[in-house]
Amino acid sequence: MGGLALLAQESGFRVSGSDRNIYPPMSDQLAESGIPLTDGYGDEQLVPEPDCVVVGNALSRGLPVVEATLNRGLSYASGPEWLGQHILRDRWVLAVAGTHGKTSTASMLAWILDCAGLDPGFLIGGVPANFGVSARLGGSQYFVVEADEYDSAFFDKRSKFVHYRPRTVVLNNLEYDHADIFPDLSAIETQFHHLVRCVPGEGQIIRGNGAAIDRVLQRGVWTPVVCVAPQADNSGERWSWRALSPEASALEVTSPVGESVEFGWSLIGQHNAQNATAAIAAAAHVGVTLEQSASALATFSGVKRRLELLGKPAGVEVYDDFAHHPTAIESTLHALSAQSKTGRLVAVIEPRSNTMRLGEHRGLLKDCTRSATHALWLEPAALEWDLRQSLEQAPHNEVFSSTEDIIERLITLVEAGDRIVIMSNGGFEGLHQRLLNSLEKGAQR
Repeated sequence: MGGLALLAQESGFRVSGSDRNIYPPMSDQLAESGIPLTDGYGDEQLVPEPDCVVVGNALSRGLPVVEATLNRGLSYASGPEWLGQHILRDRWVLAVAGTHGKTSTASMLAWILDCAGLDPGFLIGGVPANFGVSARLGGSQYFVVEADEYDSAFFDKRSKFVHYRPRTVVLNNLEYDHADIFPDLSAIETQFHHLVRCVPGEGQIIRGNGAAIDRVLQRGVWTPVVCVAPQADNSGERWSWRALSPEASALEVTSPVGESVEFGWSLIGQHNAQNATAAIAAAAHVGVTLEQSASALATFSGVKRRLELLGKPAGVEVYDDFAHHPTAIESTLHALSAQSKTGRLVAVIEPRSNTMRLGEHRGLLKDCTRSATHALWLEPAALEWDLRQSLEQAPHNEVFSSTEDIIERLITLVEAGDRIVIMSNGGFEGLHQRLLNSLEKGAQR
């Protein structure tokens, strides 16, 4: 929604907004753009009366601003609907969908297109470091959008991505998530097939591996499909795009016709290797060469809150990462542990997402941190299940009831050469900066 506000302002609309508990980096972007933001959902937000109320999917019936919008008969739309009608119409949309890696893949793709001189617009659920903003209109027909499967609004329970009408689609992966709105994986697969139904026959679908994506496409596909994999597939099937050496500082990517290119880059892990390969494949669909893509990714600087190094106080590396699903947590920790570094790896995790709070993945938690030396978990007050019980068979996991206790434990635990990765899809009560400050003060004693 913050990125949408930036696009609306750049398009010439006068924009204001309201939210609760907004935190960086989006709060910083809005402030720097001069978009007024007020806290809360009171009906005073509708004074002066807007021409259109763009409603985020976090809002529900009963909120004063929602009730006033309906009672006064104001014009309103969901964020995805407004985006599709006002920004994406008549553009070549490249949509990146999947349970994991959407933000990173979309950021890579936008940077590749930009370096190739295509001046793309984009809307991404994070801030690519190369651009410094999460959204821009761009000056060409191409627009990259992070295509989320979450519902559009309280009045439109379709997934956001059905509003985007893409010509190029990346389906990176598909797992069960968003337990607050989807009863099971099959329901998510249905939404993904709605997306597949929207892609024109002259478009292209770039798909990752997995039985769930297989099932989606088996329901019917009318568009050419190419495949990507982080390494050679063991099933005997010939993958269209392949990436090799994903754990190293260099990545080798091979195209469907056997053309290969190797380049150095700063990211780590097999998950990022697949993200990069998918971005290269999507860029190729609009005419970008393999060499152009490799040159761009060699200068790709990552995304804020995606394994972002915040600092090295007292010789301790502190990272911020958005991972909040067991698969993402496991992939990130595995990639970090695979680096040839001395010292311990400590994960600090907030099970904040709706799916985590409902306990859908609690059986996977004790194993997802096995690459870490220690894993420190915050048990939120509103958690609907017993986190300690779920982790009791994994002694390297510890559970805390407050962020203060976590910081105290870290101060006594870590030493120079260790790495801490803080994993949450929220603000984590400002733990990041508080920890940096505490470690810095400890070093000065």
